[in-house]
Amino acid sequence: MTAREINFDGLVGPSHNYAGLSLGNLASARNAGAISYPRAAALQGIEKMRSNLRLGLPQGLFLPQWRPDGAWLSALGTDVGNAEAHIRAAAMSASSMWAANAATVSPAADTADGRTHLTVANLVTMPHRSHEWPQTLAQLRLAFSDRNAFAVHGPVPAPFGDEGAANHMRLCDSHGEAGVEVFVYGQSGGPFPARQHVEASKAVARLHRLDPDRTLFVMQSEEAIAAGAFHNDVVAVANERVLFTHEHAFADKERFYAALRARLPSVEIVEVPASAISLSDAIRSYIFNAQLVTLPTGDPSNSPGTGMALILPTEARDMPAIWNWLEEMVAGNGPIRKLVPVDVRQSMANGGGPACLRLRVVADPANIDPRFLVDEAKLDGIADIVRNYWPEAIAPEDLADTRLIARIEQSWLTVVDHLQLSGDLIP
Repeated sequence: MTAREINFDGLVGPSHNYAGLSLGNLASARNAGAISYPRAAALQGIEKMRSNLRLGLPQGLFLPQWRPDGAWLSALGTDVGNAEAHIRAAAMSASSMWAANAATVSPAADTADGRTHLTVANLVTMPHRSHEWPQTLAQLRLAFSDRNAFAVHGPVPAPFGDEGAANHMRLCDSHGEAGVEVFVYGQSGGPFPARQHVEASKAVARLHRLDPDRTLFVMQSEEAIAAGAFHNDVVAVANERVLFTHEHAFADKERFYAALRARLPSVEIVEVPASAISLSDAIRSYIFNAQLVTLPTGDPSNSPGTGMALILPTEARDMPAIWNWLEEMVAGNGPIRKLVPVDVRQSMANGGGPACLRLRVVADPANIDPRFLVDEAKLDGIADIVRNYWPEAIAPEDLADTRLIARIEQSWLTVVDHLQLSGDLIP
């Protein structure tokens, strides 16, 4: 079997809550202190995965992390019962659900040794995410354990912040061919931190043994970060030869576009002008935090010539001016021919859209541990566990409740055991 695009979605964890921990994430700040609904959130994510399967796309899954993270609390000299409220909330965070921040991925066609390389993101900029990488790395090393096909790297060392695929794009004529890898970094974000350091991006490119002539390092615009685009995938998304981007995504877009066209003459740049959709509306609707996917031509549900689909949050559909612009774009003769709205409102309320929830891996599915690949039947089983075990609601004051903590731990143990991973993923 040839290499295919596989989207690995993070299953929303049973500790999903709105603690407002992410500086620069406007949705997270806006909903801080609200009641969250972990069960509904996880079921929404599962339905998104089903939607991808029904489009004919292979689908993978990453599990939630063990919460509360007792090892991290212990290293801080405390435990969940005695930690200050903000430290307890960080230890309970379910933010690993946003798998776009799990790692940066370079397909085998781009690397010198012909293997797919993955580097786990260190996420050092935000305390609540900085302790994710050990558990993420454990899952990556299980899912991609075939050393003939994959090379899985540990994190880039601090202080160079690395946020994974959320600041990385790849453009190519087709997924299995050599592409141009684009690393987007920040330098200044006005009132908010720029989370991706250029030295981290350069280190990942070296670790992945990429061709320097087909590797670009591009600065994100300060204007975009200051407006709430804490990751590049909030203002731009790429798939095969198509770059779908806001006019103000990059600090020097003309230089970037020229460099990209020189390396991939077939590239199609679909730029949304600020006069049509403002930067603030683009960020509020998350039209770029979408999955841009190539529809399988052999799938009977996709008519010939449908090209690419944009899987985007229902919030974009709820904003008439934005939806009308998108429909006009799709009706034209461009490469994006289908809009697929999905309901991920619980994730969106914490600042993560459809693109945040997935890590895109181009590889042969036969080389991947099948426990991390899903079909409708496997999703049925996971959904049943979510309905029976995930908490229905969590208020901020609940995070110290020992009964809630016990339920969260039991939920994790149940789903991990169901997927026959309990012997490999030890909390």
